Amino acid sequence: MARWCRELALITLLLQCFIPLAAAASPYAAAPGYLNINEHLDRYPEQRELMAQFAEQVEAPAEPLATPPARAVRIAMVYPGQQASGYWRRSSRAMARRLERLQIPFELKTYFSRPGGDLDLQEQQLADALRWDPDYLAFTLDLLPHSRMIERILAQHRTRLILQNITTPLADWQSTPPFLYVGFDHVQGTQLLAERMFELIDYRGKYLMLYFAPGYVSEMRGGTFAAAAAKYPDIEQVGAFYTNGEAEKAYRATQRALKQHPDLKMIFASATDTALGALRALREAGRMDVLINGWGGGKAELAALRRGELDLTVMRMNDDNGIAMAEAIKLDLMQAPQRVPQVFSGQMMLVERSVSPEVLGYLERQAFRLSGGADDNNNNDNDEGGRRGERGGASDMAGDALANELAAGALK
Repeated sequence: MARWCRELALITLLLQCFIPLAAAASPYAAAPGYLNINEHLDRYPEQRELMAQFAEQVEAPAEPLATPPARAVRIAMVYPGQQASGYWRRSSRAMARRLERLQIPFELKTYFSRPGGDLDLQEQQLADALRWDPDYLAFTLDLLPHSRMIERILAQHRTRLILQNITTPLADWQSTPPFLYVGFDHVQGTQLLAERMFELIDYRGKYLMLYFAPGYVSEMRGGTFAAAAAKYPDIEQVGAFYTNGEAEKAYRATQRALKQHPDLKMIFASATDTALGALRALREAGRMDVLINGWGGGKAELAALRRGELDLTVMRMNDDNGIAMAEAIKLDLMQAPQRVPQVFSGQMMLVERSVSPEVLGYLERQAFRLSGGADDNNNNDNDEGGRRGERGGASDMAGDALANELAAGALK
């Protein structure tokens, strides 16, 4: 009993270091037309309690639906999942496994494309998915053409639309909003990275900006970082490139920046593939002294962190958003859609390469508790636990390391 209480206290301490759903007001406003989380809650204060209750539901073990639907629920997912980051595929797996534990029968169709492009393919995939007449459709919003596709879907009222990887509602859609905005807040995660990265370079030096594709993610991540850097006169941006999430483009941009600026001190990478491409260029040039981040904390990034190549990343508790989608569907099937908040933003932690193997392993088990732990493309199932000790909590060694690293500030 004493050991269980000790582990529970350590897990509670860890959770206190997660970003809260409604963080302190950001100095960087969301892009025009978007409402950041705090602006959203200022306009709709009743959403605060809904978000808190729903977050507890996501963290708790699954409670099966008392009366399953008469037929299998149809769910379609159209995702830019062809990338090194396992975020999209893990989201799909986590949602499916949570639905199984909720004892909700379902049929699932998934469509994957490349990020930052493949617009024609995505439109074809959307059309194919809609012909299937799904009950729920999960899509994303990054590029301007996506908004036009989404507006057509919202106007038809034929399917419940879930917008993933966006936590800033669009003001123009408030009269006919999507069923759920779900993901991890890009601004809050980037703020964590920016504050620590500036500290590590002593608030001075040249940096390279590697954006994702022109659109929402780049604006939320890269735009937030650039605005934060601009507050410090001795931090200078010497280049900015859109990589479309392609490692090769990030590799070439980094090569060019290193040649033009031998005193380059830092790189901000807006996505996993971008970071991996930049790392390749740094290795080849023997410039591993240049500070570089990841964004998301998937398996590829954590491997680079363990090798001591990636300096830090903001790690999403990845399966939160898949579980959130399943729980929202459950509430809808219970005829209680009013209990689904408009926005669910999952939890994140800033993790540096100095983190111990024990603590990193613990965080991985939490982040990938349903989607599997071996790699971003596996199909192995992990038993569900959540963050309240249902799976036994951390080992004594991991618990000691966790307490020490929290005290030392290695985790935020």
